[in-house]
Amino acid sequence: MILGKLVGKNTPSNFCFKVDGNPRKFDFVQLYHKDHEKVLAQVINLTRDEEKTLARCNVLGYKDEDGIIKPVRTPFVPNTAVFMADDDYVRKIIQIEEKDGAFLGRLDGKMIDVFLDLRKLLTKHIAILAKSGAGKSYTVGVLLEEIMERRVPLLIIDPHGEYTQMKYPTDEAQEKLDKFGVKPKSFVRTIHEYSHGTDAKQITLSNKITSTELVHMLPTKLSNGQLTVLYAALQQLDNINFEHLIMELQASESSAKWNIISIIDHLRKMELFGENHTPLNELIQPGRASVINLRGVNPDMQEVIVYKLMKDLFEARKKDLVPPFFAVIEEAHNFCPERGFGEAKSSKILRNIASEGRKFGLGLCIVSQRPARVDKSVLSQITTQIILKVTNPNDLKALSNSIEGLTLEAEEEIKNLPIGTALVTGVVDMPLFVNVRPRKTKHGGHAIDILEEIDKDKFFDGIKEFEKKDLVPIIKPKVTKKDLHLMSEKKIKEINTFLIPAVKVICEWRGKDFGILVELKKGSIVRNLEEKETLIVPNLNGLNKDELIVLEAALRMETFDMDTLKKVCSSVSTFKTSVGALKRKKFFKKDGENMVLNENLDLVKKPDKFASFSKINYTSISYDKKLEPTLLIEEVKNRLNRFVNVKDHKECFIVYYDVKHEN
Repeated sequence: MILGKLVGKNTPSNFCFKVDGNPRKFDFVQLYHKDHEKVLAQVINLTRDEEKTLARCNVLGYKDEDGIIKPVRTPFVPNTAVFMADDDYVRKIIQIEEKDGAFLGRLDGKMIDVFLDLRKLLTKHIAILAKSGAGKSYTVGVLLEEIMERRVPLLIIDPHGEYTQMKYPTDEAQEKLDKFGVKPKSFVRTIHEYSHGTDAKQITLSNKITSTELVHMLPTKLSNGQLTVLYAALQQLDNINFEHLIMELQASESSAKWNIISIIDHLRKMELFGENHTPLNELIQPGRASVINLRGVNPDMQEVIVYKLMKDLFEARKKDLVPPFFAVIEEAHNFCPERGFGEAKSSKILRNIASEGRKFGLGLCIVSQRPARVDKSVLSQITTQIILKVTNPNDLKALSNSIEGLTLEAEEEIKNLPIGTALVTGVVDMPLFVNVRPRKTKHGGHAIDILEEIDKDKFFDGIKEFEKKDLVPIIKPKVTKKDLHLMSEKKIKEINTFLIPAVKVICEWRGKDFGILVELKKGSIVRNLEEKETLIVPNLNGLNKDELIVLEAALRMETFDMDTLKKVCSSVSTFKTSVGALKRKKFFKKDGENMVLNENLDLVKKPDKFASFSKINYTSISYDKKLEPTLLIEEVKNRLNRFVNVKDHKECFIVYYDVKHEN
């Protein structure tokens, strides 16, 4: 179909034609050249007056005999006919159908699938930028699905807790999925959630901290005098330990020490650092996407987590201690802000990764709703950009300054992009408008419809339904019944829901408050609902004086030694009697020829190691059986009170799914 014919002056790089058909802005067109068979061009603007409509086009090039894309070197013949480009020719010229690449969506107005070269993305960085509500997180999810299917290790910094929903298949209409040939998929085995202070698996950072790192992580800037006091105290320590550092500072004669002690104590109370830190090779491994869920975490603490985690991972990657991986930084304007908007603790390390990460196989994805507030030196290192609707003038200016080849027409079009359409640059030599495909997984970034939530009829219907059920304080596992079906290798016959009685005891130990969750059937300590705990709260109340003396001496030992234990007893017979009793009461146990402490005594030596971060929710729940307790709450509190200060307790039920498989 002829769209029109060339009019006016034309050059090898652009031309105008008088419109007879119905082209749209950014459509691909083709025309013949006297030296070449066919040339591809793109409509970049349309103008209209009372007499005619003119289309202005940029020439993209032609394909020579060797299959190489080349620019046109001579102008077109006047009055040359212009046609709508056929899909096959567009594919040949712009080369966006990499069958091994990541399926992003379809070229706007064409039935041409757009694939991104993951080898380039994972080594040359990518940015996904858009205003709030324009589909930014949805598009990130599309990209992550493609990466997870190829088992590339992923680390996702998730400030709003959106990405754990990708465990579950999408609930979008099948008709929408069919248009793109997409099928729902679950990544329940791939995604592993970590957090700080919630019921997810806890992220603990390495306590191997240099003095430079410590000073950098402090929430306030120290004066020269304060720095002198701090460095003097640090020189007395072989390894930085917050408690030992505070003791060294207290010994200082300088009055400047008190502010520093307060700051160090603040870091200590964060409980972010420890010897038993989360292993880096647990976070980064093929076939795993580690989501660091920072929802509800203080912004200062978020910066410290991102700084220390990314720094340790970058150093580990340089030494080849972890495999090459791809890191996604959501809300990047908070973690690497432009200089005029402050300096985050994580700014410097993210700048280093942006400039040097590609050399070591560390890819970076920057995601933000405020491009103008993202560090320009980070944006300048980005090779591929996926831009959805942006309307803020400052953000548009930041985009035009950081993206090479972004035309004025494309910049103007960004303001008018519909939801679900993205401008993609850096894939080929021209900006591409792509309709992003539907998600295979559930999208966790939906805004809450407040008006719908308080709809009068629904609200009162909810109350009536609520009145029919018991309100129960429960702690639910992260794995749902749906997950169990997806994860099970055998066909499941039925899943029964049991409520196990429990108590969460609020304890204080060495100035720290924490909760210990104990189920009241056997008295087992519960740290992780997905793992079966076998440790029982030890009952020290049933021990006599001699038994207590032997046990306390054993607990103080670095290494269990029977000969040393004998010295605390008045006689050999008393010693043998006490050891025998402690063995029967399961405080001691045989290990070959030797005697050792039972594992449950770890609770006495380091009770905060058994802290539970599971939250109690008061909700209505359907269940098959509610079990009765065999252990009294007061008995549990009395046992714990022997080695911690019990401050409070909360009764609850632990939800347990009993799975029965078909024979």
